[in-house]
Parts: sequence; C-alpha cells; structure tokens
Amino acid sequence: MNLPATLGELRHSSFSESRLRTRRVKDELRDNLILRLRDGGLVFPGIVGYEDTVVPQIANALLSRHNFILLGLRGQAKSRILRALTHLLDPQMPYVAGCEVRDNPYAPICRRCHELLARDGDQTPIAYLTPDQRYVEKLATPDVTIADLIGDIDPIKAARGGHDFSSEFTVHYGLLPRANRGIFAINELPDLAGKIQVGLFNIMQEGDVQIKGYPIRLPLDLAIVFSANPEDYTARGKIITPLKDRIGSEIRTHYPATVEEGRAITAQEAWVQRNGTPLHMPDYVQEVIERIAFVAREDKKIDKRSGVSQRLPITCTENVVSNAERRAIQHSESVIVPRISDVYAALPAITGKLELEYEGEMKGADHVGRELIRAAVARTFDEHLHGVNMNQVVQWFDLGGEIQLPDSAAAAEALVSLEKIQGLLEKTGKLGKDAAQGPEAQVSAAEFILEGLHAHKRIGRSEERVFSAGEKPPKRPERTYEREEPPFNKRKSFN
Repeated sequence: MNLPATLGELRHSSFSESRLRTRRVKDELRDNLILRLRDGGLVFPGIVGYEDTVVPQIANALLSRHNFILLGLRGQAKSRILRALTHLLDPQMPYVAGCEVRDNPYAPICRRCHELLARDGDQTPIAYLTPDQRYVEKLATPDVTIADLIGDIDPIKAARGGHDFSSEFTVHYGLLPRANRGIFAINELPDLAGKIQVGLFNIMQEGDVQIKGYPIRLPLDLAIVFSANPEDYTARGKIITPLKDRIGSEIRTHYPATVEEGRAITAQEAWVQRNGTPLHMPDYVQEVIERIAFVAREDKKIDKRSGVSQRLPITCTENVVSNAERRAIQHSESVIVPRISDVYAALPAITGKLELEYEGEMKGADHVGRELIRAAVARTFDEHLHGVNMNQVVQWFDLGGEIQLPDSAAAAEALVSLEKIQGLLEKTGKLGKDAAQGPEAQVSAAEFILEGLHAHKRIGRSEERVFSAGEKPPKRPERTYEREEPPFNKRKSFN
C-alpha cells in the first residue's frame, strides 16, 4: 500500500481532514474497541483469566474515554495489558515528518510545524506512526524529574541554532510531548515523587503542558494509563489525592481464580520447547507446580500484602524441565519426562518469589518451599487418585520394604527398584494411558504416587546428602521411601 507522502496527497486520501482534526486518541481507542466487540474478537489477546472481571472494566473505561489505573499485586499482567492497548490503535497515523511531538498535519501545535506548513504548504512531507511507536512507557523511579516528563530549555540547542532562550526552538521535549497522539503509560506510579505527580495535573485535566514558565502551551492529545501495587502505598510512596481524583477509573487485577487458568498462563509464558530431546510434561507435574502458587497464597507464613507472583509457576516449570532435560542428556534417554523430584530441584525458582512473615523467616525459605511442594502434591494426588486403593503399596512398606531413588537416576535403573513394590506400577495406569508408556513415564508416575502417599503420611521418607570420605565429590542426593513409624519412635522426616 502506497501511503501519501505529502500534505497535498494526504488531502485526497482516506485520511480526511475532518476526521483527523476531530478524532482524538481516546476516540480512536473507543471506535476500534466498538468494532472489536461487534465482531466478537478478543479485546486483549494473550490475557488469560480476566475475561469476566478485568477486561469488561477496562472496556468500560475506554468507552468512557477515561484515563485509568490498574491496581494489583506483582505478577498480575498489568504491564502486559497496558502494552496490549496498542491493538486498539489504527495501523497507520500520519504526522508531519521530523516533528518531535508527532504533529497532526491538519492541526499542528508546535512552532516548527506551523512555520513548515506556512512555507511548504501541500508539499510538506508526511510520515507515519505504527501502533507500537505510539506507545510510550515510563517506569516511575524516585529520580524522575519534571524535565524528564514535560521538557526543559536546552542551552546547546539555543547556541547551535542562534535562538533566544524564550524561543520554542530551544525546548527539549520530555516524554509526554513526545507521546503526543498516542498512549502514555507510567508503571509503579506511587514510586513517582509527589511533586512530580503534581506535574501531571494539567495534562490529565486540561490536556496541555507548559515548559519552564515560558508562554509555550502544548494542547497534547494523549491517553494516559497507570499501574500500581497496593503495597506501594505504605512501603515506598503513595498516589497523591488530587492525582487519584483525576484518574477516571481504578481497575483491580487479581491472580488466576482456578488451577486451570493458572496452567493456561504458565503454558503460554514458560519456555519449555527445548532443542533436542522431545518433552512429555505429565498433567500431575504441571498441576503440582501450579498448586504451589495457590498453596503459597493461602499460607500464613507468606506475606499476603506482597502476594505470590504468577512468575513462580512459570520459572518453576522452566527449572523443572531443565532438571529433567539434564538427566535425560546424561543417560541418553529418548524423551524428557519431569518427575516430582525435579520440582524439589527447582526450589531456587520458588524461594526467591516468596516474601516471608516472621514465622516463615524463622523456619527458612527452603523449609517453607518444601512444605508448599508437599501440600501441592497432596492436593494433586487427591485430584487424580481419589478413591484408588493404595493399601497393597502401603502394606509393602509396613512389612519392612524400603527403596532408594536417586534424583538423577536413569529411568531404567529406577524402574528396576520400583518393580519390587507390589501393586505400584499397576496403579500408574490410573494417571492416564500416557503414564504407562515407556520407562521414563512409568518412573515419573510411580514417584508421584509415592510422593502422594508420603504427603498424606501413609509412608515415611528421608532425604539427605551423603558425602564420601576423603576428597571425593559428594554423592548425588537419594530419596528413601519406607514404612511410616509410630510417633513415639518416628525418625525426623525431611522438610
């Protein structure tokens, strides 16, 4: 498609003067949202779990032509939603070529464009902005200044151009003027100093900015959106009341309401398609990983105000796959099949996502992380194997049976040990036909059953790192399953 290259060509194109003069960014967002709603298309592709809650509220704000703020805990896709607003912008937006504030060729606001249009008329060159170029984002930090947002007088510009300091040609425009005719987003708004938040008043209400007290008024065309974490109101800063009053809509985000929604988000975001060996990710392993976040959000040892980010199951999934991939590479296995032991190996991807309360700090992040995994395994075991009779397996341990499963053992090696447990491998079929296909899947399913029985305290388990004498490297960790001993003679279980 050949786009008009000059103002004269633009006048005879589909970019009509009346439409470009009167249609502001918020009108554009509203019009394109209406078209999408009529067509039944997704308003925000890739956003999962907000279809009946957050998305309708954002749609209402856009239809009302409001500036709005997304308020929610970390890891709730606030920034992703703000960036997805570009899907509601036109594919091309004409502006005066070379203009720093992306001037409307039919209604310029800067001095340079006024003079250029007066001199060149219909020969004025026209350039075009894509939706991504019309989105400007700023992470609020305490060192942000008014000059960063609004602009300042640039003495170097004045010297090079021979201009007086009172001339508009000496102005260095800030982020807001440079976002003209687009969307301007501020992430973590409370981190912006109060006196800088005051600088947003005019642009929010009157739609203009003034720079350094000179008689320069720029009636900007902007849609302004924000994100904030409620924790920030007390931890680092706050949104000043007059600014809150100027924000049209305050929209609360939330974590996934169900495990299925969480799994859909994790499957979309986690990097699991590795080059090389094929991956088979069992359903029960995925559920255990996802339930860790759900259990953590309920746990009293974890700070509720900070929240548990959806990044926890995403990074945990990647670590689980990596640990299983490493084992498959070492033993030349034909397929990567994660086990529950790989979830324990992914503790570094879990503990860093948790803000602990006093009780949790006393126990330690590793201890809390292991408790979360154990609780997640118990819930997933109940979901998949509820009502399945495990007495035969438990009885084998009650009669003195014991098995050691090294975390990095090859599937064939581990399967030899697991076959000794009466009835265990028969139960793996209850986890689906895929659980019985190949030694890697069988070992994973059998280990899940043992972990589930341990989580329900029907069998015991100890875990420790065994070191060899002398200067030999430490042996790999081993997991020992055995009968659950009576309380008065019970050995200390691992955490």
